[in-house]
Amino acid sequence: MTVCPTPDTARPGPTGPSLEDGSRATPARPGWSGRPAGQRARRLATPIGILAAVAGAFAYVGAVDPNESGHYPVCPLLKLTGVLCPGCGGLRSAHAFITGDLGAALEANAIATAGYFLFAAVWVLWLVRAWRGQPLRIGLAPVWWWGVGAVLLIFTVVRNLPFGSALAP
Repeated sequence: MTVCPTPDTARPGPTGPSLEDGSRATPARPGWSGRPAGQRARRLATPIGILAAVAGAFAYVGAVDPNESGHYPVCPLLKLTGVLCPGCGGLRSAHAFITGDLGAALEANAIATAGYFLFAAVWVLWLVRAWRGQPLRIGLAPVWWWGVGAVLLIFTVVRNLPFGSALAP
């Protein structure tokens, strides 16, 4: 906490008035928030690091085609039960998305493709708020989380039924 010197507590010093604890009072500068420049870099490090990790994963999936067998493991749920989970086709969707084929990405896994856009929007919001020094707070009511769960459940059930085969990868 910075204490502004008052006439009775300030002692003149070589660079400005000293406070009783021996520290120097910093003159106010226009546009200066009182925080060191490194603090902004630290705030931005996490969102930029997350973006780097996601970009690296997408670059790998873009370079190593999941449509060719032997590169990635098979979904355990699909292998054991024959049931498509909500993530089945996600790697093929990511590969199509990163190579610019949005139609194939939607065909492989529409939920995952929507998730890529949602991630991008939340990441931009996170970056802007980190730049401004504000925390990222996404306060969704429980009904929204239940709604997301219901959509994933319905998507999973429909893609495993004969009439929902268009949603299967």
